[in-house]
Amino acid sequence: MTRWKPAYTQCMIKPDVVGDERMAVDVGDADLWLVRKADGLEVNLLALQGLWTEAQYLNLTAQSNHLIELTDGVIEVLPMPTREHQKILASLYRSLFAFVQSLGGIVLFAPLRVQIRPGKFREPDLVVLRDEQDPRNLDAFWLGADMVVEIVSPDRPSRDVEDKRVDYAEAGIPEYWIVNPIDQTMTVLTLAGAAYATHGVFRRGEHASSVLLAGFALDVTAVFEASA
Repeated sequence: MTRWKPAYTQCMIKPDVVGDERMAVDVGDADLWLVRKADGLEVNLLALQGLWTEAQYLNLTAQSNHLIELTDGVIEVLPMPTREHQKILASLYRSLFAFVQSLGGIVLFAPLRVQIRPGKFREPDLVVLRDEQDPRNLDAFWLGADMVVEIVSPDRPSRDVEDKRVDYAEAGIPEYWIVNPIDQTMTVLTLAGAAYATHGVFRRGEHASSVLLAGFALDVTAVFEASA
């Protein structure tokens, strides 16, 4: 289970302005605070860890410009993406969008909440549905996906490499791509029953290929050089 990590210190979540009020979540010295400066409200939310409802989580994330995930009452604030991360993301999005759009599908990027199951939400870097009219394509959040992509974050690589491998399998998502700038690999996982099997671990000089999207492949070298 993903737990709140005290290492996320000095992180401020600044939602959009709602009326005349600004609300923020401030993480400092392992504490989690709700701050509304308009009326001097400061509430320590650490005691709520393990108690967050799905409705509270959806309300919080609807007012935030940070990525926040929920697991059975526990929220985790994800680190702000780096320039390298965003350039890789842009390259992946352009390639996937061009391919999937021709199939009548849709590709979107974070922030977009994906429900793993009731009480559990993730914010993948990219989400794909092969049919834009798929009923899982809701406005507030998606009820699953056909494919998700995560770019490994250096703060805790195991989140994307290990934890989310379990999460997305639990959601029944057929294909999961792990793009790892740390070791310059792209891992393609395909769902086999209740767990993922490795279709391939692709490196520079190779093309990462999809099982779900027949004919779709990416030049690994080009993807990582996009961040240069």
